[in-house]
Amino acid sequence: MAERKHVAVLMGGWSAERSVSLKSGEGCAAALERAGYRVTRIDVQRDIAAVLADLRPDVAFNALHGPYGEDGCIQGVLEILGIPYTHSGVAASALAMDKQKAKAVMKAVGIPVAEHKVVHRMTAAREHVMNPPYVAKPVREGSSYGVLIVKENAPHPPQELFRDDWPYGDMVMIERYVPGRELTCAVMGNVALGVTEVMPLGHGFYDFDAKYAPGGSQHILPAEISPFVYQEVQKLSLRAHQALGCKGVTRADFRFDEQPGGGGELICLEVNTQPGMTETSLVPEIAAHAGHSYEELTSWLVEDASCGR
Repeated sequence: MAERKHVAVLMGGWSAERSVSLKSGEGCAAALERAGYRVTRIDVQRDIAAVLADLRPDVAFNALHGPYGEDGCIQGVLEILGIPYTHSGVAASALAMDKQKAKAVMKAVGIPVAEHKVVHRMTAAREHVMNPPYVAKPVREGSSYGVLIVKENAPHPPQELFRDDWPYGDMVMIERYVPGRELTCAVMGNVALGVTEVMPLGHGFYDFDAKYAPGGSQHILPAEISPFVYQEVQKLSLRAHQALGCKGVTRADFRFDEQPGGGGELICLEVNTQPGMTETSLVPEIAAHAGHSYEELTSWLVEDASCGR
């Protein structure tokens, strides 16, 4: 590297996923330093445009998660400043973050999604708007924040939705609960990498603690599923990545119901445009299995960065 690229790693922010973002950012910053880049770590606050305008890095590495970092907002700031950045652009980020709109796009290109409806949280708290079992989730959050599972025999909807201090917005998605195995697949550029099965340990589902607490989940890579299902997950992950207009790396999450009566149903839950990027996160783990070290993955993202994504 004749002239070392100056990379600003954007992390932290003020979403519910701040703590996860700080870990992703620190891991990526350290990996980029090992790879020979000049790195500035930025804990993103609301003056980020002024900070970046003053710093003028060659590339902004986006390690933010959740609202403002994952929904097109920071991407728009970077476009205005003319600073090349990693991951998906404005439109794809906004689209993938909105679960309702993303599902509509995926369904239109033949990707199976669960039946769902979006209602006001007070409506969802007063009565079952779908026969249980179902899942209630914020329309625009990540890391399983605010996700509530309503079991088959539940006498009433989740009463947490009545809370005065409910922090996840007034509109919630009610989605048919799909039993079975949790599968996830990373896409890097226009290549679908490996498929991991995620098994929560001591948790009812892959919630925040199962995702991030030590020993919260077990990752089985490659997933022990039939070659046909494995390839189908890869094919659908790449199709979703492309249909939503994503760039860089993404991670698509699925449920696979192979129980008797499940009929081998494979359902795409969502596409993450800013997946966790600590060294032990799913995407770096899947990339390593495909032969890309953590340093190579983060370097690839920097070299792939651009405006107009």
